[in-house]
Amino acid sequence: MTPRATDRARYDRATAHLDAPLALVDVAALDANADDLVRRAAGKPVRVASKSVRSRALMERVLARDGFAGIMSFTLAESLWLAGAGFDDVLLAYPSADRAGYARLAADPKLAAAVTVMVDDPAQLNLIDAARDGGREEIRVCLELDTSLRLFGGRFRVGARRSPLREPAQLAELARSVARRPGFRLVGLMAYEGHVAGVGDALAGRPLRSRAIRVMQSVARRELAERRAAVVRAVRAVAPDLEFVNGGGTGSVQHTAAEHAVTEIAAGSGLYVPRLFDNYTSFTGRPAALFALPVVRRPGVGVVTVLGGGYPASGAAGRDRLPEPYLPEGLRYDAQEGAGEVQTPLLGPAADDLLVGDKVWFRHAKAGELCERFATLHLVEGDRVVESVPTYRGEGHTFL
Repeated sequence: MTPRATDRARYDRATAHLDAPLALVDVAALDANADDLVRRAAGKPVRVASKSVRSRALMERVLARDGFAGIMSFTLAESLWLAGAGFDDVLLAYPSADRAGYARLAADPKLAAAVTVMVDDPAQLNLIDAARDGGREEIRVCLELDTSLRLFGGRFRVGARRSPLREPAQLAELARSVARRPGFRLVGLMAYEGHVAGVGDALAGRPLRSRAIRVMQSVARRELAERRAAVVRAVRAVAPDLEFVNGGGTGSVQHTAAEHAVTEIAAGSGLYVPRLFDNYTSFTGRPAALFALPVVRRPGVGVVTVLGGGYPASGAAGRDRLPEPYLPEGLRYDAQEGAGEVQTPLLGPAADDLLVGDKVWFRHAKAGELCERFATLHLVEGDRVVESVPTYRGEGHTFL
């Protein structure tokens, strides 16, 4: 049997008592991936990106391991929920306009001590102040640096459109605004280089594009390392007690960790290793999170139909955003139907060995978005389900 066939047999045995659709996490694969992130971080703590995990139980499991510290959250409501549940270091990675949330934060000493909010514009400080509703707690603030690569006088740009703050002087000026403003304390700086950390550089069957991506990323890493160091110096001149400088992502852990200016690394997708993270030269992970759909029809030779399946990932629409039919090997989508809302036909020789009621295992294109579809993650060790834990959805929360 191939390694993938062995995994399929294990997963089928472990979940034989469970009806699909269902989702599982392979504990051995998760732990191996966690160890790899820590190894690549080379002594710098790894902050867990909650949007890529979306399960409190699994975040607690990961944070109990050496080498991990803190959570990077994605909404203010989520941040407050996590802090209220006992997570004492939550960095909100995106600015928020949640006025009710800011009122809660400013009124609660425990929440204010645990949560750091993201700011890249004085208007965001104004919004927070207007939302305080009498709350007097000091708000912890992190500034975000734009990491995009710009060449030829800015005419060529690669990278996400996030912060408007790019140059050391811009960040130092906002740092001074925070320092002058009562009720706020500047504690951190963040820079997420998504065009390096989140873009695979070894695309199957596309050697020229892969080479171009590697060249781009090499240039981007050098440019950002110099600019980030200058920004950190400028901000520390204003706020010498800066607690952290966060950078990186799953695909760039070892490169970002090598920068002296960076004090911690953010990563999350590298725990589950979804299909978009197969195409990297910088690391090789083990698929840890999968979902199963049941075969409900056999329309003809070489075809089966499974229930559901239309779970596309966010980002620019394309085939790479679809889940991958993973186990058994040798299944593919029907080009005329793709992944359907309520049913999905799958083609290939492997279809003829599947019976009604059998499970087909898929890998989601991205990490945590899988958890928006399932209330429970079944944790598998060997060929047994050893625990079943709730996702955010299973606890009644869908923050976005």
